[in-house]
Amino acid sequence: MTNPQYVIDDVEIFVEGNGPQTIVMIHGWPDTYRLWDDAVQGLKDQYCCVRFTLPGFDTGKLARPTSMARMTALFSQIVEAASPGQPVTLLLHDWGCMFGYEFAARHPDQVSRIVGVDIGDHNSGQYLRSLPSKAKWQIFAYQFFLALSWKLGTVSPALADSMTRWMARSMRCRTAPASIGWQMNYPYAMQWFGVASGFRGAAKVNPHCPMLYIYGLRKPFMFQSDLWLEQIASRPGCAVQSFPTGHWVMVHQPVQFLDCIKRWLAESSQPVTLR
Repeated sequence: MTNPQYVIDDVEIFVEGNGPQTIVMIHGWPDTYRLWDDAVQGLKDQYCCVRFTLPGFDTGKLARPTSMARMTALFSQIVEAASPGQPVTLLLHDWGCMFGYEFAARHPDQVSRIVGVDIGDHNSGQYLRSLPSKAKWQIFAYQFFLALSWKLGTVSPALADSMTRWMARSMRCRTAPASIGWQMNYPYAMQWFGVASGFRGAAKVNPHCPMLYIYGLRKPFMFQSDLWLEQIASRPGCAVQSFPTGHWVMVHQPVQFLDCIKRWLAESSQPVTLR
C-alpha cells in the first residue's frame, strides 16, 4: 500500500490514479479505507481515487467521536485538497452514506455524482413506516448494543472490543477482527445517546445530483423504502441496482459491483445537476 498523500486534521488521505475525474470513497462500520482496495484497483486507471479512514475508526488512535458538522467540514477540506475547484463523485457505504449524504447537502458545489451503497432514505418518515415491527426491533437491538459498547469502552476497552467484534461476526462482516474496535461505534452513540450533538437537523436524503444506488437483497431488513427507490430510479441520470448479497455488496460480489459502477460512471461522464 502506498503512503498517504497528505494528512488533514490527523486523518491520512490516500490517493491513487491520475484520471481527470476524482472519486472520494467513504466507508462505514466496522471498516477502514481498506474496504475499497478492490474498487481502487479497478478504477484507478481511469479515475483519481481518494480514500481515508473515518476519524475515530482507526483503532491505533484515541477514541474520537466526530460531530456531523466537523465531519462534513473535514470532507470539504479533503475534496478541496484532492480536487481543487472541481466537484467529485462520492462512493459511499453504511455510515459513509449518512455522513456523505449530509456533506452533499451542505456542499452541493463539491459533489457532482453519488454512488450510495445499501443505505438510502434512512431518516425519512416513509422509510420508518415501511419497516415491520420485527425489523424495527432488530435495528434497535444491534444499534443500541453497539452504542452501549462505545460507552463501555471508556472503562473496559477489552470487553467493549469483544462485544463489537462479536456483533461484526453476527452480521457476517468479513473485516479482520484485529482492525475492529469499540472506538468505531460512536455513530451509534450519536444516534441513541446524542453524543457529539447527534444527528439533529440532518437533511433528508434527496440528492441534488445524479445518483447510482446499490443495495443487497439478502438481509433481514432493508435500509431504504420502496418508494424512495422508485423516486431515485425515475430521475434523469439516476439508477438503482440490487444484488443477491448482504450489506457488504463490494465484498460479496466485487467483480459485479465494480462492473456496475464503471458502466454507470461511463454513462454519466458528463454529470448534470438536477433541478
